[in-house]
Amino acid sequence: MGDQEGKYNIKAAALMVGVQPGTLRAWERRYQLIAPVRNEAGHRLYTEDHIKILKWLIKKVNQGFTISQAISLMGHSQIQIDSEALNLNLGNPLISLTEGLFDALIHFEQEKINEVINSMFSIFTMEKVIIDIFSQIFKKIEESFNGGKITKAQRNYSASFLHARITTIIHSFPTNAHLTKAVSLTYSQIGDDIGLEQLMFSFYLRKRGVEVINIGAFHSEEDICETLEIIHPDLFIVSCEVQKDLDEALSLIQLLSKNHQDFSIGICGEAITSMKPSDKKQFSPFILGQTVNDWEMWLMERMVF
Repeated sequence: MGDQEGKYNIKAAALMVGVQPGTLRAWERRYQLIAPVRNEAGHRLYTEDHIKILKWLIKKVNQGFTISQAISLMGHSQIQIDSEALNLNLGNPLISLTEGLFDALIHFEQEKINEVINSMFSIFTMEKVIIDIFSQIFKKIEESFNGGKITKAQRNYSASFLHARITTIIHSFPTNAHLTKAVSLTYSQIGDDIGLEQLMFSFYLRKRGVEVINIGAFHSEEDICETLEIIHPDLFIVSCEVQKDLDEALSLIQLLSKNHQDFSIGICGEAITSMKPSDKKQFSPFILGQTVNDWEMWLMERMVF
């Protein structure tokens, strides 16, 4: 798919797309959109696919969009992109990649799955692939299953494959005994499955140097307290996916917040979206949010970073 060999240094890339090199650096830092390869000296090298994406963004900026609006269009709109500006496919690049991966997953095509994922990582940053693209595919898998469009086997295989790939990446980050520590718990009466938000937040934390220790599903308050005495975390994160488990999960958070002032407590998961307004107001200091910006604000307020 496309030409993924790094060819152009940042000055050449900037000249080709019509912006200053500093603008490209700023976009890379702020929006985590593309991931230029690096040569042995550590200098950025842009591929043909990178140039095509940047040209498409510049075209939208010239049409009156802000750069953030243009990036949002590329990530979420169904508009067509001129084939002369971007020949990854005739459609939107992120949508094309997302649909290609989804199709390979539900047809159990492991070789193609790995090929598409490798293409994603060669074009976009790791954060963009996992938090933006993979999360969209996770949601599409659930929507397709709930709508009767795919079978349970297709759903389980697809979700498990992505889950395993993200978990492998999380564990690939180097460990350091002096890292900030986070304990991750799933509040569920039916199993140890990690929810989407918990998985994404764990990746986000590990990428920023936080050691994440997943202790699985809730067993008992005594078990939790003994575990906390061993680990001494800086963060304690509870994930709750099922509405019927939410009241007990909130009770656990309330108990821990009274008895432990030495670490910050957060809650995430699908069940949070359907919280009663009174609970949402009461527990707002503990709610992580659903976006990277939400997470950054939550962590900054608690001086984690």
